[in-house]
Amino acid sequence: MKFAHMADCHIGGWRDPKLRMLGAQAFCRAIDLCIEKSVDFVLIAGDLFNTSLPPIDSLKTAAGKLKELKDKNIPAYLISGSHDYSPSGKTMLDVLEEAGLVVNVARAHEEQPEDGKLRLKFTVDAKTGAKITGIPGRRAGLDKTFYQMLAREELEQEPGFKIFMFHALIEELKTKEFAHVDGTPASLLPKNFSYYAGGHVHIVKDVSLPGYGPIVYPGPLFPNSFSELEALGSGGFYLVEEGKLAFESIQVHNVHKIAVKADHKSPEQVTREILAFIQTREFVDTIVTLRIEGVLGSGKPSDVDFKVILSALYSRGAYFVMKNTFALKSKEYGEVAVSVPKGEDVEEKVLKENVGQMPLEGFNPEQQLSLVKQMIQALGVERQEGERVADFEKRVKESMEKLLPE
Repeated sequence: MKFAHMADCHIGGWRDPKLRMLGAQAFCRAIDLCIEKSVDFVLIAGDLFNTSLPPIDSLKTAAGKLKELKDKNIPAYLISGSHDYSPSGKTMLDVLEEAGLVVNVARAHEEQPEDGKLRLKFTVDAKTGAKITGIPGRRAGLDKTFYQMLAREELEQEPGFKIFMFHALIEELKTKEFAHVDGTPASLLPKNFSYYAGGHVHIVKDVSLPGYGPIVYPGPLFPNSFSELEALGSGGFYLVEEGKLAFESIQVHNVHKIAVKADHKSPEQVTREILAFIQTREFVDTIVTLRIEGVLGSGKPSDVDFKVILSALYSRGAYFVMKNTFALKSKEYGEVAVSVPKGEDVEEKVLKENVGQMPLEGFNPEQQLSLVKQMIQALGVERQEGERVADFEKRVKESMEKLLPE
């Protein structure tokens, strides 16, 4: 038995036009490799798309490649993830399933038992006899209830080669960047499955725990953020053959990261340092990540000549350049060391320390402090269930406009 396990494709996820279709390109290359390797079936453990209602071009590309799989008699089994799941039930995954291109294996028995247990159905692969089931992902860890309700004993007693698909952060597989995120303990997964196909967490990792087969995260097919491009460079998926795992890397574009420490330097020095480095490299067909951090010795972050830097990178063949200056500070606005007595609000203390550094005309310090607090509160609102992104952004913008002086 040979199968592919991929997850977190996030097709159509990037906003920039040059990056938006890279997830689709990675998906196409992954499917081509699955066909070349003659896999028996493909598992997609959530977030095929970046939204439940993806753009037409993303849907068209995905449907075309899934049709190629179908024509080769290679079934695609999937679950929805936290991005392509929809509380309303309206999702393009249903359209793909209705067209016979995929099978959603997250199926529960329709009857409502008195014991309140969630009983899952198995989907049996006709070619191999593998029995597949799973639980869909939901935002904000709301899927945890599903695991708590799961009738695990019945699933554990089912004989044969079994695969459990999930889209959640498993506590025992957490890496340091997820240290403060509440995960789902592995004990809530049913035991005695041959393979656990995970998604949601963009890490490449597999573990074996007593009573469980391999619990596996393949990571994204293509990195979905600046930090992921830095950390991963590329995405990929797992090929599983006779129980042995092999990671298949998918390289859509080369990725080169440039990291610069700006402490005690002037913007001109930082600019010259980056330009000197650029002249020693070629960046043909390469996505370049440029991260600058530290406290400048003089000047402002905006004084770094990014126009010249970007021009130099593109002249040496860069496909796309991304910069991150979030941790780049000027000397005047460097980190403020704050000593907070026990019981005092840290946020309040930091605001009081900094509120006078950029005074607003017509506002005394107390009025400005009050305004900043109201702005923080306005920006901290959450998107409502079913609210469109555009409507949410408009609501936040209107709240801010009411606060700001004319």
